[in-house]
Parts: sequence; C-alpha cells; structure tokens
Amino acid sequence: MTDDAFQTSPADKIASSTAHCHIESPITLSPYVVAQHGYVVAVRALDEKDQYDKVECSDGVFRHLRTGDVLVGTLGGRQALKGYSGRVPRHIAPGDTLNVLNLGGLIGECTAAHPDLGPALPVEVLGAVMVERDGQWTHARIQEDGLEMVHRLESSVPLVTVSGTAMDTGKTEAACRVVEGLAGAGLKVGAAKLTGASLMRDVRRMREHGAGAVATFTDAGIACTVEDAITPIAKGVIHHLNATEDLDVIVAEMGDGFVGYYGVDDLMTDMELQSFIEAHVVAATDLAGAWAAEQTFRERYHTDITAVTGPVTDNDVGRRYITQRLGVNALNALQQSTALVDKVADALPDAVFPNEIETTAASSPSSEKKLAVAS
Repeated sequence: MTDDAFQTSPADKIASSTAHCHIESPITLSPYVVAQHGYVVAVRALDEKDQYDKVECSDGVFRHLRTGDVLVGTLGGRQALKGYSGRVPRHIAPGDTLNVLNLGGLIGECTAAHPDLGPALPVEVLGAVMVERDGQWTHARIQEDGLEMVHRLESSVPLVTVSGTAMDTGKTEAACRVVEGLAGAGLKVGAAKLTGASLMRDVRRMREHGAGAVATFTDAGIACTVEDAITPIAKGVIHHLNATEDLDVIVAEMGDGFVGYYGVDDLMTDMELQSFIEAHVVAATDLAGAWAAEQTFRERYHTDITAVTGPVTDNDVGRRYITQRLGVNALNALQQSTALVDKVADALPDAVFPNEIETTAASSPSSEKKLAVAS
C-alpha cells in the first residue's frame, strides 16, 4: 500500500492497551484494517455514557469519552461475567460500528452487554493505526516487541497468587496490601497481572505500593486472556521478572475468577507453575464463593488456601464461618492487612527473608499486629 493511501488525524485519547506501540497524536491511518486481536485501530465515539464512560490512557489517567472523540484502541475479544463481552469480527473496514469493551480501550463487537452498565459505547472505525519501523510503514500491533512466551519455567523466586471467585472481589486491594507488607519487611518484591483484559491500573497500583518491578500479560502482546493459551504467556511474564530484577518474591494477581473464561484454571492446574507457588490468597464476596473456593483448591488444585479475603470477610460473621467451618484463615485485606501479610510470610521459605528482620508492615491504620519475621 502506498503512502498516499494514508491519512493523518489528531487523536483525543490513546488507550493504555496500546502503550507498547508508543503512539502519539497526530496518528497515521490506513483504510486497510487487519481484523485480528492486538492490532491497533482508531475509532470515533458515536455516543456518550454516564457510567463505564472512561478509558485509561497511555499516561495512566482515566478520561471521559465524549461524543466525537477519536480514540486509539486495541482490537480484542472479551468474555466478562460482570462486564461487556465481545469478539473481533472477521472483517473490519472504515465506517463499521464496533464497541468499547473495557476501560483499557479494548475494541470489538459487543455480543453481551450487562444490565448494570447499559449498552456498550458504540464507535465508528476510522482506520488502522500505522507506525514507522526500520524506515517502513507497518500496522501497529501490541505483539511487537512483546515478552516471549515460555513453555518451561525452569526456575523462579517464590510466587504468591491472588485469585478470586469473580470480578470485583477485592483482588487488587489484597495484592497491593501483600506487596506493601512484604516490601516493608525488606523484601524485593515483583508484581504481575497474569490474566484479565488490558488495563494497566492494577500493576501501577502494585508498583505504588512497593513493587520494584511489574509486568502484565499485555506486555506479552495479549489484549485479553480469552483468545490465547495463557500458561506460556504467564510463564513468560514470570520469567521476565526473574531475569530482569533481583527479586525475593513475586505477587501475581489473576483477573476475573478461577472459574471462567480468562484462563485462571489453566494456570492453577499447571503442575510446573504450582511448584513455585508458596501462598494462595483468595478473594470472595460471599460464603458460597468461599466454600466453593475451598472445595476447588482442595479437590482440583490439590493445595491449601493461605487466606480468604474480600467482602466475605468484612465482618466477624463471615470470618468466623470460614475459619470454623472451612478451616481456612479469614483475614480482611483492609482491616487486618498486617495479619494477612503475616500469614503469607509464614508460607514463604525462610531463605526468602534477610536475617533478623523485625519491622512494622506498611499497612492501613486499622492493621492489628506487628510483622516480625526471622530466618
């Protein structure tokens, strides 16, 4: 395709899902769109919403999408229980109507909306975003320069996983508290987001809470973890963190729930990955979810839950049931963050900790006790 087929256009918002492409306004557009996940497109907002109305931009700031705004986003599918689900159509051309599927700027055809969110925001396709590489114009896609997949993870520092029974169960909050507490104990902590839909907010929060290095599946060129075999991607993210930083532990958050389409179950049943996991923190919203989690971890994953957290532990009723009936530690990440970190620390090998550590974990004012760990 010749350069004279391209057009130049200003962009109002450049979504965080495209961050690896280093796109800036004005953008160069081609009328030929590659209808595959990971390719970057420019779209124009055809409407305006008063909820689920923002997009996380490449600078990490969430901004409201207005009618007429030109958004640079990433093609991808999604299978969300509490959000929009969608797919990448087999053919896409300028003038087609698609939808914004998530806050990270995932673009596709919405196949299932959610009653709490209203219809997905419709957008008009303007064209494919082009970038210059080695003196030639090429289609921008997030797979370029992405982390390599790893099919065999031969070594790793200990892993702490934070998974949940569903979306919006407090996984990120729990992961941040664990990162903050372990970093406050003198450990060099890495953080990863291994499944979900493109959004940099969670790993940015974990970095703000003390993670010295962070990585996410989007760094491997994946817009959403429903379209690819997630295990080698997750192992690639973990390998990258081990190879690039001198870490003591990695806290890995899983998007969505361990039952669902996002690939969490694949990771939890991978024996090689399991061999590096020393602690499992599970976030649940209710007692049925906590019960199902205990059953699933014991019977399917053949491992113990280190602690249950999330809204189910907001008061003593839930905590008492989980502790007495399920035999699992129940610790609220907000109210009992130090105790939660202590349980995670207890599950880690002694060799992880520097000698004679005794420090107060960085935590909320309502934390209950002091972290004291010695090898």
